[in-house]
Amino acid sequence: MGELYADVIVDITHEKLDRPFQYRVPERLKGKLEIGTCVTVPFGNGNKPLQGYVVGLGEVCKFDPGRLKSILDLPGKGVGVEERMVALAAWLRKNYGSTMIQALKTVLPAKRSVRGLEHRTLERLMTREEVLSLLGESQRKKQVAKARLLRELADQPCIPCEWVTGRLGVSAQTVKSLERAGVLRIVSREQLRNPVRIETAAESKKELSPAQRAAADAVLSDIDAGRPGTYLLHGITGSGKTEVYLEIIENVVRRGRQAVVLIPEIALTYQTLIRFYRRFGDRVSVMNSMLSPGEKYDQCQRAKQGGIDVIIGPRSALFTPFPNIGVIVMDEEHESSYKSESAPKYHARETALEVARLHGAAVVLGSATPSLEAYYRAEQGQYRLFTLKERLTGGELPKTEIVDMRRELKEGNRSIFSRRLQELLADRLAKGEQSILFLNRRGYAGFVSCRACGHVMKCPHCDVSLSEHRGGKLLCHYCGYSEPKPSLCPKCGSKYISGFRAGTQQIEERLKEMFPGVRCLRMDGDTTRTKDSYQQILSAFANREADVLIGTQMIVKGHDFPRVTLVGVLAADLSLSAGDYRAGERTFQLLTQAVGRAGRGTLPGEAVIQTYQPEHYAVVHAAAQDYEGFYREEILYREMMGYPPVSHMLAVQVFSGSEEGGAQLAKLLSHETAAGWGRDVCLIGPAPASIEKINDIFRFVFYVKSAEYDTLIKIKDEAERKLKEWQRPESVQFDFDPMNIL
Repeated sequence: MGELYADVIVDITHEKLDRPFQYRVPERLKGKLEIGTCVTVPFGNGNKPLQGYVVGLGEVCKFDPGRLKSILDLPGKGVGVEERMVALAAWLRKNYGSTMIQALKTVLPAKRSVRGLEHRTLERLMTREEVLSLLGESQRKKQVAKARLLRELADQPCIPCEWVTGRLGVSAQTVKSLERAGVLRIVSREQLRNPVRIETAAESKKELSPAQRAAADAVLSDIDAGRPGTYLLHGITGSGKTEVYLEIIENVVRRGRQAVVLIPEIALTYQTLIRFYRRFGDRVSVMNSMLSPGEKYDQCQRAKQGGIDVIIGPRSALFTPFPNIGVIVMDEEHESSYKSESAPKYHARETALEVARLHGAAVVLGSATPSLEAYYRAEQGQYRLFTLKERLTGGELPKTEIVDMRRELKEGNRSIFSRRLQELLADRLAKGEQSILFLNRRGYAGFVSCRACGHVMKCPHCDVSLSEHRGGKLLCHYCGYSEPKPSLCPKCGSKYISGFRAGTQQIEERLKEMFPGVRCLRMDGDTTRTKDSYQQILSAFANREADVLIGTQMIVKGHDFPRVTLVGVLAADLSLSAGDYRAGERTFQLLTQAVGRAGRGTLPGEAVIQTYQPEHYAVVHAAAQDYEGFYREEILYREMMGYPPVSHMLAVQVFSGSEEGGAQLAKLLSHETAAGWGRDVCLIGPAPASIEKINDIFRFVFYVKSAEYDTLIKIKDEAERKLKEWQRPESVQFDFDPMNIL
C-alpha cells in the first residue's frame, strides 16, 4: 500500500480553522483509521498536539509532501464516530449554520476521552491441594494476611479485588508476592457503568385498542416493506400513546434493530424509564445532561457493542451511536426544548428525520397538542396522521372552567386565587384528593397589560406584545418599534396597568396562609438543581406525601398521578402575551397539557383556568380540549402574517462588545445579504434583542422570511461569506425557524 493521507478537522472552535487540514498517515496507523476517527495531530508552528477528527482518507496529496506532517496517535478511549455521523454533522452545519467542529461536537455524545471503570479479580492458578499446602506453610510462618487470602483462594478460584483489599484487609504487596510466585493472576475487565438503578417487577402487555393497533401495525408494516416513513400520533391526554410506542419498539427490537425515544424534559426521564424498563429490562438506558462524563461514555460503548436496544433522553439522545436504528420516537414533539439554543441551533424533529434517512428508520411523533409544523405537514400529506380520541382508563376529560380575573378584581378579590379555585381546593383537601397548581410563567418578562380589562400593549406592525424596558419604554423585538409606557390603560383608562409579578414561592406562602397545615411540594428551577431532585419530588407526590404540587411548565408535561382531581392554572395569559408569534400556540399547548393532568385515574377531574383574556381562542379551545378548532384559527393567522409553518424564517443574531459596532453590522449584514431578493423574501428589522446587553455584550437581531427553506440557506451562506471577507470582531449566529426570540 502506498502513502495514505487523512483530512483532519482540528478540535478548535475558530472560524479560520473550520476546514480540514491534510496529514500523512504513519505506517503503524494504516488500517486503524476510518471516517470519524478521533486522532492527535501536531498543529501550528509549535507542533502543539491537538485532537481532531478524520473527515476524509485518500492517496492523493493536496500539498507539498515535504511540508506535510504526520498524525501522532489515536488518543485512546474516546468514542469514535461512524461515517454517517460525519455526514450528519455536515448536514447540521449546512442547514443550521455553525462551524464544522461545533457540528461534530454536537453529534459526539461523549466529547472527551474518559477512562472506563475496571473490574479486577484474582484468579487461582494452582490446584486446591497446592494452595492448602501453601496455607499451612504461611500459618507456620505467622503470615496472617497471606493465610487469609490463601484460605479464600482454596474455597473459591475467583475473588473480586475490592473484596480482597476491603473485607479481607490484604495489602496490594501481599497480592503481588503471590502473583510472582505463580499462585494467582490479576485479571482486569472493563466494567461499563449503568445509570439505570430501578427495582421493579415486569409488566404484562396491555391489550391495544383498535385505534392503537391500527397505528402500530401501519408503522411496522411500512418498516417491514422497506418504506419507513414519518407518522404523527395525535392522542388526547391519557389516550395511551406510550403503549403504541412500546408495541412498535418491541417489534423493531425483535427484528434486531435499535430504538431512540426522545422526551422533552429530564423531569420526564424517570417516569418514562419505568414504563420501558418493565418491558425491556436492562436492555434500556438513558442519555441526558445529568449523567457524568463516564456514564455518558459507557452508554455510548454499550450502544456500539450491542449491550442496549433502547435509549431514552432529550434531544442529544439522537446522537447515540447505535449501529442500526429502526425507529425514532419523539414524545411531546411540540415542545420548544427540542430546539437547541446553542450553535448549531438544530431542531430535534428535523434532525431525527435526517438520522432516520441515514439508517432507513421510521420516525413516530406523538403529542396531545401537535406543533403547527407537524400537523400542517400531516395535512399536506408529508406525514401519516393517526388519532387517539379516547382515554384508556375509560374516564372523561376533566370539566374545565374559565375564570375571568377582571371580574374578580371588580368584585374586590385581589388575591392570585379566584374564589372558585379556593372553593375547589378546600373541597379536595377535605376529601383527601390531590391538586396541582400550575404557574404559567413562560413569557412573563416585561409585557404590559391591564388587569381591569385585559388589554395588552402590542406592536402595530408585527402583532406581538411590546416588552417593557428601562426608562419607561415599550419595544418590539421583531422590528424595533417603540413607544412610551402609558400610565393609564389606553382602552379603558384604568390605573391597573403593569407587568406581572409572582412566583411559585409566593404561591406556596399564600396557600399555607389560606389552608394552615396543607402539605405542599414545589417544583421549579430552584428545587430541581440536583441529580435526583426531579425523581424525589415526583415520587413523593405520587406516594401522597403532599396534597398540592406547585410548579412551572415541568409539572404539566407527561406526568400521570391518578389521585389528582384538580388542576388550577394561574395567570394563563402570561404566555399568551409573550412578544412572540408562537404565543397563541404555546398557550394552547400549555393549558391543554395542564388541564389533562386532572382525572387520569378512576376519579373525575376538574380544572380552573384563571385569565384576563377569557375570550381568546387559545384559552377557549384549550378549555374544550379542541385541537382542530384551535389549529384552524392559528394557521389562518400564520398564513396572513407569513410565519412558519406556512413560510420559513431565519433569525440572524449579532453579538458585539460595542453597541455602535453591533448595530452597524446588523444593519450592514441585513442589507447586503437579504436585499435584492425582491418578493421572494421579507426582511424584518434589525432591532435590539429582548435583553439588549448580557455580560457587557450587546445583542441585535434581524429576521428574514421566505416560503423556501433553501432560499434562507443561501442567504445564510452569503452572510457567512461576507463575514469572512469583512473580518469583523463581532460574533454572528443563525437560527432557522426560531422557537424563541433573542
